[in-house]
Amino acid sequence: MTLLNAINFFESLKTESSKKSEIKVYTQFIDILKKLENRAFTNADIQSIEIELDSLKLNSNPDNRKKFFKNALRKFETYLKDTFSLTSQGYYTNLSITLGMLFGVIAGILIGERFERSLGISVGISMGLFIGVIIGRLKDAQAKEAGNVL
Repeated sequence: MTLLNAINFFESLKTESSKKSEIKVYTQFIDILKKLENRAFTNADIQSIEIELDSLKLNSNPDNRKKFFKNALRKFETYLKDTFSLTSQGYYTNLSITLGMLFGVIAGILIGERFERSLGISVGISMGLFIGVIIGRLKDAQAKEAGNVL
């Protein structure tokens, strides 16, 4: 499936659907495909992307369309990240916030042993969140500067 065919396919699915959650997934797919279309890829890279689109079996008619296309979108984003180091906007910020909060809870429990437990956990989460935002924004800025953001 070529990029243009995939865009047209998702545009048609978007007009058919009345569910906002499905439309959101289709819109995300369309945005990624349009951004890929505007990037300068070699013919081999474009063929690789088209082969990946074919392997997702987008033309099948699943029972739960939202779940199927959401999984396909996740697989396609993973493929783009692994193969071309392309990430979506805010990827590292979201990842860092999640990890910061996780480690913040652990740090909060350790801090909470000396003070009140709930105070330690809340301070740990907020510090983890703050540190995660800073690190994530820096990594996103580096990825944008390198041209690896879709």
